Amino acid sequence: MSKEWDLKFDEKGLIPAIVQDVNTKKVLMLAYMNEVSLEKTLETKKTWFYSRSRKKLWNKGETSGNYQIVKKISYDCDQDTLLIEVIPLGNACHTGSETCFFNKVFEEENKENSKNEIIKKLYNRIQKRKENPLEGSYTNYLFEKGIDKILKKVGEEASEVIIGAKNDNKDEMIYEVSDLIYHLLVLLIEKKITMDEIKEELWNRYNK
Repeated sequence: MSKEWDLKFDEKGLIPAIVQDVNTKKVLMLAYMNEVSLEKTLETKKTWFYSRSRKKLWNKGETSGNYQIVKKISYDCDQDTLLIEVIPLGNACHTGSETCFFNKVFEEENKENSKNEIIKKLYNRIQKRKENPLEGSYTNYLFEKGIDKILKKVGEEASEVIIGAKNDNKDEMIYEVSDLIYHLLVLLIEKKITMDEIKEELWNRYNK
């Protein structure tokens, strides 16, 4: 296999593999592959790696369910690093984070990029509230009350959007749509539905 693509595995028969979200282009993780794990990845269209500590193959998502569906595999100009573009079916990091690269050394502030990511940021914040309850949090109040309360709020906010539209009041509509989106995100998290699953469904509809 290494001859077929002129890949350069190291002295231990390994090659680093960078995993990237094919849609968002966010780097999710770095792991290592040997020829066997690369073959299994190509065969199953799911990522397989080689654990240097356990000295065995492992299939990403085998225990967590957070599989990575492979869409493209490339290698660099030196033939010693792979880039694997995937559709992630859940978070990449064992800590529960979307990406393993969440510790920052430096980041230049870019408010426009932050606005573009606001739905994802809000989803992640609500998820963290569920996992780490904060006393006095309205979000935690909804989760504590359960699905019936969450559904009631979704229905109420949908009605408020309709009223705002009938009133032909732009500011009112913006406010009420924002409320509706927030409560829909709470509902998604309560039902264990990820934003990636919603994006995949929308992507499939867009391409029909």
